[in-house]
Amino acid sequence: MKHKVIHVILCSTVVLLALVAIQNPFSNQYVETVKLNASMMVEAVEDPLYEAILEHANKVNIPSINAKMDRVWKAMPGYNGLEVDVEKSYDKMKESGTFNQSMLIFKDAKPEVHLSDLDPAPIYRGVSEKPMTAMLINVAWGNEYIPDMLRTLRQHQVHATFFLDGSWVKKNPQLAMMIKEEGHEIGSHAYSHPQMSKLSVEKIDEELEKTTEVIKATVDETPKWFAPPSGDYNQLVVDRAHAHGMNTIMWTVDTIDWKKPEVHSMVNRVVPKMEAGSMLLMHPTESSSQGLDAMIKGIKEKNLLVGTVSELMSENRLPRNMEVDINGGSSSD
Repeated sequence: MKHKVIHVILCSTVVLLALVAIQNPFSNQYVETVKLNASMMVEAVEDPLYEAILEHANKVNIPSINAKMDRVWKAMPGYNGLEVDVEKSYDKMKESGTFNQSMLIFKDAKPEVHLSDLDPAPIYRGVSEKPMTAMLINVAWGNEYIPDMLRTLRQHQVHATFFLDGSWVKKNPQLAMMIKEEGHEIGSHAYSHPQMSKLSVEKIDEELEKTTEVIKATVDETPKWFAPPSGDYNQLVVDRAHAHGMNTIMWTVDTIDWKKPEVHSMVNRVVPKMEAGSMLLMHPTESSSQGLDAMIKGIKEKNLLVGTVSELMSENRLPRNMEVDINGGSSSD
């Protein structure tokens, strides 16, 4: 008997709540709003203008690129696609009632797989669909050439990623701060320029932790990119860097400036190899200092931007005035 009473009470409560919801003016208003929006959407879809925008969108939309593990280049970042915002474009053209390609509004299409989704692995380059390159400058010596290199980068309005040796930062805090104040990105290059693959877990951690601490204390920046000294690494090094919040960065093209090459021949060897997604490695040497201007000019003449590792790895599309406009429309960028 007791169970029957409880059952009756529960049923009555449900019925009462349903009646209240139906009679609730806010519920009625919500239902009417949904009906109105649905009706407007049906009208829009049936409008030839809407169909024209949708048809054009299907022709010009650029699909996003997922981050992936490449057999040769290891971890590679993703890149946003670009697609027509059909609803906003329709609203913009609705008053005139005619399709106008120049009035199209675009929006980014996000990848489904991001660099952060991949297992820890070294990064040798960015995606070839992004017309950009990055300059990597590893610093453990060569103080006398840094001011000239900073001057050249400033003249070209270019920012690079400087990977700083921790012991170098401790000895040269003013130079480290000068690099930061010029707007360049700061990465880690370990503390004492060791052969990282030969170190124990404890020693790897010590190299990384000490470098991060001195960089943070000196320039108030926590590095998120790690360049192994001499490019020497194994999976343990990559894993430990990842555990410390850093991705391991290698390079696509090498100036080999530590061999003191003749400047003209170095430039002529390097520039032809630079393409979208490439990362160029150099050091503060006499060769790179003297050849930096020509290398930047040569890269820009190939319609490529020069930036930091973070800019190259970012999924964000470049402003469309910096890309080949294959859509013929305006962008919300």
